[in-house]
Amino acid sequence: MLEKKLVKRQREKLRQYREIRLRPRLLKLETRLTQALLDNGFVQVATPIIMAKGLLAKMTIGDDHPLAAQVYWLEKNQCLRPMLAPHLYYVLKDLLRLWEKPVSIFEIGPCFRKETQGAKHASEFTMLNLTEFGLPIEDCPRRLRELARLMADAAGLKDYDFETEKSEVYGETLDVVGGEDRIEVGSGAMGPHPLDRPWKIAEPWVGIGFGLERLLMAAENEKSLARMGRSLTYLDGIRLNI
Repeated sequence: MLEKKLVKRQREKLRQYREIRLRPRLLKLETRLTQALLDNGFVQVATPIIMAKGLLAKMTIGDDHPLAAQVYWLEKNQCLRPMLAPHLYYVLKDLLRLWEKPVSIFEIGPCFRKETQGAKHASEFTMLNLTEFGLPIEDCPRRLRELARLMADAAGLKDYDFETEKSEVYGETLDVVGGEDRIEVGSGAMGPHPLDRPWKIAEPWVGIGFGLERLLMAAENEKSLARMGRSLTYLDGIRLNI
């Protein structure tokens, strides 16, 4: 009896989705975040999904780094990007030379990691990485929280906190945790930072990376990341195998 009710509910959701011509929540979230950043002076960039091994090395991710085992290698010196930061650094080294400061850019796109299976992890996920370079160094802590709040508000995340954590790449980070389960949805850092040196960058900066599927989970108090992201089993969280 319960199974029939659940199937009926999923079929009704599919009918509504088709008739109203809804968009997946993930794509609507991407639109809201993009518009919020554009309205606040950021410029959007788009970089390749394939990443050179040498760029990861500049982030201190060598063969013996814990993250190296999570990388999807395509061949000896290329992989599917596990993060957006190396390509953003690559672009920034020129933009900081060509544009007046501050330079504020962001990218939204898929990233890939061999994650452990679970309700809060996925091998393919969508990242937003925003960064602002050339700030007065004394303004960085305030600006980092300000931008985190901007993204949380755009995502409709009402219940969230900031926590200081340790990162295998950045050292100390300021994380955004939210939702009923208090999951990490974003992680921020500030510079100048030792990671800047290989790019010959010496500017104060702030940056935050958000996982969009996790941001949706926290904002809507969902329990499964699979319902939030790109899927062959779900259409915007609605089961297809019914």
